[in-house]
Amino acid sequence: MELEERVAALERRMTALESTAEGAADGVVESAVESAERPVPEVTDSPLWALESLKAQLAADRGDRGADGAVVFTGAVRLPTQERYEWQLGAFTGQLFEEDWADAAESLAALGHPVRLRLLREILGGRRTAAELAELEETGTTGQIYHHLRQLTGAGWLKTVGRGRYEVPGARVVPLLVVLTAARP
Repeated sequence: MELEERVAALERRMTALESTAEGAADGVVESAVESAERPVPEVTDSPLWALESLKAQLAADRGDRGADGAVVFTGAVRLPTQERYEWQLGAFTGQLFEEDWADAAESLAALGHPVRLRLLREILGGRRTAAELAELEETGTTGQIYHHLRQLTGAGWLKTVGRGRYEVPGARVVPLLVVLTAARP
């Protein structure tokens, strides 16, 4: 493994760890210690096992934060590159309605172009350099590709990891897949 690839792999791991720590500081993501104290949800034959577990946790909440419900998304994925990501994020409904939804517009807009979605898929699949992405059919000129990469980087869906190398930050892999899943017709 080349030094650049090793450094990039270490940066991905650090980003994932830092994101978990930042989320925990905001009270959004549970730490491993906190989650170890709770019983592991039982996967049942019910197609709604995750929802049933969320409702049970809300009912057991000692405060009234969950009185109006909550939203949780989670995932444990292995990419075609064999990288693994596990992620969980949740928010109480009341918290979501207090926030300004316009703050999400730039991030969502960056995903609103078919070429950008293709670039993200290719990057998750292992094509990491601008040169590799420029070789793809129907993605436009090199200048157009760089424009799309800048849009995705500015919105936090990509980060640069060396000269002309891009990757989806570890903390954004599962959220990206969740957004794509939710956007299905």
